[in-house]
Amino acid sequence: MHPRFQAAFAQLAENLQSALAPVLADAHFPALLTAEQVTVLKQATGLDEDALAFALLPLAAACARADLSHFNVGAIARGVSGTWYFGGNMEFLGATMQQTVHAEQSAISHAWLRGEKALSAITVNYTPCGHCRQFMNELNSGLQLRINLPGRAPHTLGDYLPDAFGPKDLEIKTLLMDEQDHGFAPSGDDLSQAAIRAANKSHTPYSKSPSGVALQCRDGRIFTGSYAENAAFNPTLPPLQGALNLLSLNGYDYPDIQRAILAEKADAPLIQWDATAATLKALGCTTIDRVLLA
Repeated sequence: MHPRFQAAFAQLAENLQSALAPVLADAHFPALLTAEQVTVLKQATGLDEDALAFALLPLAAACARADLSHFNVGAIARGVSGTWYFGGNMEFLGATMQQTVHAEQSAISHAWLRGEKALSAITVNYTPCGHCRQFMNELNSGLQLRINLPGRAPHTLGDYLPDAFGPKDLEIKTLLMDEQDHGFAPSGDDLSQAAIRAANKSHTPYSKSPSGVALQCRDGRIFTGSYAENAAFNPTLPPLQGALNLLSLNGYDYPDIQRAILAEKADAPLIQWDATAATLKALGCTTIDRVLLA
């Protein structure tokens, strides 16, 4: 078991501990539960889905990297496939606050980058801030997304974001988590190809500036992130944050990063290079390259 889970695991009910122990035994547990694993946990504990998600929130919060605030927020995004995806807030010392990833963004981008097609609900241990409510409004599940918070009845995103402004106000038809492919042909070595494939998946209806990041760990494992824009612009999630989020959720740490590649267009209205390089250097990664999409 990864050390980050030990304290939270010890506080779980015994029947949940017993059922989870084999799942968490891998130090690189991917911070997700398949539909089959969720069913096993429900049977072992007698909990329904909402109660089980609340019981698991301490494990999601343990995934947080709150190096600045020391305030751990955990979220669990429930995919329509039945898979549950953990998320936790991420802060980066030496970078800027704008690079921060909120827990809801972490869980949602986790699901999206794993290939989930839509979400049915998200469970969070603290009320979503306005930034996160706006970020969720970009999703193809729309204002009907169910939000579960401790100590209160479930409500939809529409309840938490009345009179919402979102992609439909700008006549955007393709939403976050819809399938997208910008059609750039992968080329170069494996890491370059991974970055290009991530760029192809980007949700960039506002700037038309697709980009992707691929991070290679010392053991050869590759994690990728795709750019996810938002109608309100500021809740946009850069591709590096998506890749760092997956890396961290899988039990890796920043010193494990050996190489990084950013894929983007040289003439794009928005360029990720400077911010990507600066954040990676703050985390100790200096082998950073860029491949241009054409």
